Amino acid sequence: MKTDDMLTVPEVMAKLKVSRWTLYSLLRSGELASVVVGVRCRRIPESALSDYVTRLREEAA
Repeated sequence: MKTDDMLTVPEVMAKLKVSRWTLYSLLRSGELASVVVGVRCRRIPESALSDYVTRLREEAA
């Protein structure tokens, strides 16, 4: 996996156009997967974001 496949919390907030609180709620609930790098660096794989958006689209259909 390349490191450019990993997004920061602010990057995902901007892509989804949601608040930090909403994003962390998605992460806590397991709806959106993430990893912790080191002690406090949370990263969201682009594939996890893509899967989440795909699920939302399928549910809306």
